Amino acid sequence: MTNFVRITSGIYRGRKITTPGGKTHPMGERERLALFNSITPYLPDAQVLDFFCGSGALGIEALSRGAQSVDFVDSSRKAIKTTQQNLADLQIDESKYHTFCTDFRNFEPDSHYDIILCDPPYDDFPIEILDYLFPLLSKQGIIVLSHPDFFVPAGANSTKRYAAANISIIKP
Repeated sequence: MTNFVRITSGIYRGRKITTPGGKTHPMGERERLALFNSITPYLPDAQVLDFFCGSGALGIEALSRGAQSVDFVDSSRKAIKTTQQNLADLQIDESKYHTFCTDFRNFEPDSHYDIILCDPPYDDFPIEILDYLFPLLSKQGIIVLSHPDFFVPAGANSTKRYAAANISIIKP
């Protein structure tokens, strides 16, 4: 059975994209809408990193709302192939994104990011994740981290709970 999620707003609003299934846990529409409404001022022309991208839904939402470019990173080949297919199905200009199939610990970008979107699997949550994210962030950037209850991110400016998810916005 194929699962889909719907893009919540912007130029791709209402379009459906495929999820890879498996260990991925796509963020629900309600959560994505609330999240992106809260970071709207940061999106225009932003350089975005979608870590643990799964279907690419978070990065595609960012592009849909005006981000300049998105780097999609996941260690799962199936997730990266799904993301690539979703980007192709939406006919997103290839100059607006790059995809990387690598473990987050090995990712070495060429630049810093204005927004880092990070939604790791909760059943194997990397508690050291912020140690990897902070060096990738631009000076005025923000990190948006979806995390389980047991993890309390240092420096979170706000945390909102949605069902089993906690979404924290961190501005170092």
